[in-house]
Amino acid sequence: MPDDRLIVALDLPDALAAGEMVETLGDAISFYKIGLGMLTGGGLGLALELKDRGKRVFLDLKLFDIGTIIENATAGLARLSLDLLTVHGDPQVVRAAVAGRGDAATKILAVTVLTSLDRADLDAMLIREGAVADLTLERARRALAAGADGVIASPQEAAAIRALPEAAGRLIVTPGVRPAGAAPGDQKRVATPASALAAGADHLVVGRPVWAAENPRAAAEAILAEIAQT
Repeated sequence: MPDDRLIVALDLPDALAAGEMVETLGDAISFYKIGLGMLTGGGLGLALELKDRGKRVFLDLKLFDIGTIIENATAGLARLSLDLLTVHGDPQVVRAAVAGRGDAATKILAVTVLTSLDRADLDAMLIREGAVADLTLERARRALAAGADGVIASPQEAAAIRALPEAAGRLIVTPGVRPAGAAPGDQKRVATPASALAAGADHLVVGRPVWAAENPRAAAEAILAEIAQT
């Protein structure tokens, strides 16, 4: 059984390209992320197809709206038996998503601070002063207290989040993971697979270093080998 600690992000133009990548990766990968960018390109249909094939699916929509809308949207998505679903980490959003999910198996993950953002970006967004790590930690604590099953966080904040009493038994899923020597791309707070797991992450999300590689399956297997040694 493939190690499902590695989640491959299918950040490709449409479901056709993503489906071809799934075929290329074959039985090496059991867990995939489908994001908002592919939703209008057949992403939801691909999610259902992957579930039918026995794969696990992380639907990364980062939902944010008033409580009623979040609750209704989450209720509908939870009926699809997806494994993970992201919402923004504001406590009222998390509570609405948990209510909408009900008894379904879908786990609600709260977004803390996007790994593509740094302090200058937060200043431009009028987010209150403070170190990015401190803000991430507080957002994680509040989201977990509101009922989130886990959080999305940079590998650089994973250890501090794992140490929170509220994080006991909860998931930490880390994007911004790059194998040693890989370009950071559009991520600003990155770490290697081994260091992210050592910091307390449960799942690692890796996209471009796999699907943009000359040999995607070999690239994925190299990451899995690093994970296996951690």
